[in-house]
Amino acid sequence: MNAQTIIILVLDFFISAAMTIHILLRKRNVTSAIGWIGLAWLTPIIGAILYFTFGINRVQRRAQILRRPVKSHQPRFTDSAANDDPFANLKATVGALTNRALAASNILLPLHDGDDAYPQMLAAINNAKTTVGLTSYIFRSDKIGQEFIDALARANQRGVMVRVLIDGFGSGRITYNLFRKQNVPVARFMNSVLPWRMQFLNLRQHKKILVIDGVTAFIGGLNIADENTGRQRKKIKIRDTHFKISGAVVKQITTDFIDDWLFTTGEELPQSVWNPDTQAVGKIPSRIIVSGPDQETEQLMMVLLSAISAAQKSIKIATPYFLPTEILMVALQLSAVRGIDVRIVIPAASDHAPMDWAMHAHVGPLLQAGCKILRAPLPFNHSKLMVVDDTWCLFGSPNWDTRSMRLNFEMAIEAYDPILAAKLSSIIDHSSVIPLTRQELEARSFAVKSRDAATRLLLPYL
Repeated sequence: MNAQTIIILVLDFFISAAMTIHILLRKRNVTSAIGWIGLAWLTPIIGAILYFTFGINRVQRRAQILRRPVKSHQPRFTDSAANDDPFANLKATVGALTNRALAASNILLPLHDGDDAYPQMLAAINNAKTTVGLTSYIFRSDKIGQEFIDALARANQRGVMVRVLIDGFGSGRITYNLFRKQNVPVARFMNSVLPWRMQFLNLRQHKKILVIDGVTAFIGGLNIADENTGRQRKKIKIRDTHFKISGAVVKQITTDFIDDWLFTTGEELPQSVWNPDTQAVGKIPSRIIVSGPDQETEQLMMVLLSAISAAQKSIKIATPYFLPTEILMVALQLSAVRGIDVRIVIPAASDHAPMDWAMHAHVGPLLQAGCKILRAPLPFNHSKLMVVDDTWCLFGSPNWDTRSMRLNFEMAIEAYDPILAAKLSSIIDHSSVIPLTRQELEARSFAVKSRDAATRLLLPYL
């Protein structure tokens, strides 16, 4: 063995050892840590390159540098709840997890699909006086997309401070160029063709937010695309649910938009303009729940676990993609075992067939425990809703999958209101048509079962 070989072996040993120490100190997920450590020692040099490129969360570090001045103004959680409030513990837990107080809000009854939501969103943009902030994962360069671009351009021309944040992967360069052509301030989230930034391609801005003058917000699961309307076709392609909100919780939504814009562009928007001190009126206790690789990645999952464990009667969930982590699976199983009515509504067929395949291989234990899984017929239902005990509501952008829990930047709103809960329950119940049974899962052919099980192994990446 010559001297050059010895030097390479020694160098590889120290690189692998350093990588192992970094993994042990930084990686909380045991499976992930074991995988990276194995890669470090079994694939010399290459493993270290892969870890340096894809395994280190630089998003969190960048956020800590940029967001600290903005986050500092947020108060500590100070909510109090009556001793006889059955949701007192849940309110305290979510408050401690999010470091946000419950804020009074008014939540307009759900807006169904783009046919309900888009006209109100466009009218709000046209009537904006000071600021418009828009975030969308998918923003198509189609007819409805052009209507939004034109409305935002007009607002910008009359002196409104307009900022548009679209996802670099979900929206594409054509839409970006259309905004630029009309001089609308726009940014693409986590977009880069540079090889050393490719690790960010898997981290997506999945929020759907429109905030107007710091007093009105629209939030939910609705992207901006013709496929969400029935105006151009005989039947709508994608169903969805969106919400119009006013009241104090809008300040939280606007602050998060300001943070995301700063994170993406480095421009700090003035709080005095974007979040004016206005008399916020509302009667529904609400707060935002945000998650992403730049924050506590487990925050959303811990909120869901808290809500599931707080349930005394019922849990209703509607989601377009249902591939929850094992800990959420166990929590739902335990709820069903202790007599809670657990109902989960998924599409009969989503827009991503591999998600459906993996789901079929994933949900058997839930059915065995007594959970009810029902399928909504076409058109594809993209709504993301949850109701616990006919009072606690959750809606927004997150799906029940690993991508939303750990990789995507998401926003949801929790609200405590029996009237709103009844409306959301009605939406969930009316879409619950086709039950999924254990017998149906067992009746799949060997080839289909094998396909579904193999696809399930890709759960963290679907």
